[in-house]
Amino acid sequence: MAAAINYYSLPENRGYCPPGLAKKGTGCLPPGQAKLWRKGEPLPRGVIYYDVPRAVVLALGVPPFGYKYVRMASDILLIAIGTGMVIDAMEDLVH
Repeated sequence: MAAAINYYSLPENRGYCPPGLAKKGTGCLPPGQAKLWRKGEPLPRGVIYYDVPRAVVLALGVPPFGYKYVRMASDILLIAIGTGMVIDAMEDLVH
């Protein structure tokens, strides 16, 4: 987890966030999309998430076959590739 926090704490790795959304503290998610996920449930259709950089994946430990890490706002989720089911999460990595 420390590797993910270190990576996303650098300004160049956070990505661009419009000033209005940055003030809200939702990890740059538009209103209504913050914390749409729950462990044990699939991600909702249309929700925006990003692949986690390879360096962070290697530091976290390569996920089992059929799973991947994704970033959604300031959370990193371990999801099942076929179903989008949230298996595990590291929450609030960037403040």
